[in-house]
Amino acid sequence: MRGGRSLEAGPYGITVNAIAPAYVRTPLVENQIADQARTLSLPESEVVEKVFLAQAAIKRLIEPEEVAALALFLASEKAAAITGAVFPIDLGWTAR
Repeated sequence: MRGGRSLEAGPYGITVNAIAPAYVRTPLVENQIADQARTLSLPESEVVEKVFLAQAAIKRLIEPEEVAALALFLASEKAAAITGAVFPIDLGWTAR
């Protein structure tokens, strides 16, 4: 994606970007937390802290609205010059 699709679509005024979130508070993640808690015999709060967020600088799950806000921005005219980029919403994972 890094360039290929954005280069193809650019002449048509179409931007191509990727949003790369870490763990987002969704039903899928909530189920994964519960499954890991059972598997590891840990309270769910410890699974979030010690397993899901072990490498994160900010110790919380991402809210769906945070991902949506970035998507809305990238789809807006204010982001018309942004293409071929990857936007990590990862609570600081990539800072390591």
